[in-house]
Amino acid sequence: MSTIEVKNINKSFTNGKEITAVLKDISFNVEKGEFVSIMGPSGSGKSTLLYLLGGLDQPTAGSVMINGTDLSALSDKKLCSMRNEEVGFVFQFYNLVPNLNVEDNIALPLMLSGKKISDYKDKINECLEIIGMKDKRKLTPRELSGGQQQRVAIARSLVFDPDIIFLDEPIGNLDTKTGMKIMQLFKDINRKYGKTIVQVTHSEEAAKYGTRLIRIVDGEIAANQDLNQKARIA
Repeated sequence: MSTIEVKNINKSFTNGKEITAVLKDISFNVEKGEFVSIMGPSGSGKSTLLYLLGGLDQPTAGSVMINGTDLSALSDKKLCSMRNEEVGFVFQFYNLVPNLNVEDNIALPLMLSGKKISDYKDKINECLEIIGMKDKRKLTPRELSGGQQQRVAIARSLVFDPDIIFLDEPIGNLDTKTGMKIMQLFKDINRKYGKTIVQVTHSEEAAKYGTRLIRIVDGEIAANQDLNQKARIA
């Protein structure tokens, strides 16, 4: 069983009498431990696809299954729980709470789920170790660089130890050198901890850190390439 199964996904938006098809019969699987990069020009539907995979939106037709569970079959409460605890999200904008320090920003998903922070002290320390910021745990976001803020967002996505991490333009706000360091961190997390990662990116360089590249053009899969040089055209 694949970690993510996408079957005949369609997504359209209605504006008055006009219907715009954004995704058209998209199908693919993501296996456990893969690092899949999704690329495409602006307006191609790649971010919309990522939101469907993460349960942030619903398809017009077709299905998304995470670890064998059809997301459309989940109640709003269970879907919310799944998004908070079973998958992690890292966005282009770090979405940190300005008046919380690094440690508390990492623990935010735990607070929102009503967990006892004291039960997760070891996990928070592990997340700080992964991002290399144990010495900055009491600093607030305004005291951090952009790269450091994104590292905190990455640690926050790991605090529930999710199987899957979704990345939406994760280095879009960073300079090239810092961005590549963040991509190396994602690659290390993928390899060392076996996390399944799906990222949307505009960057060809960032995409190369993955194990597979899916290109989306006009709402359809134009190419599905194994980055170990086994290319196949969809």
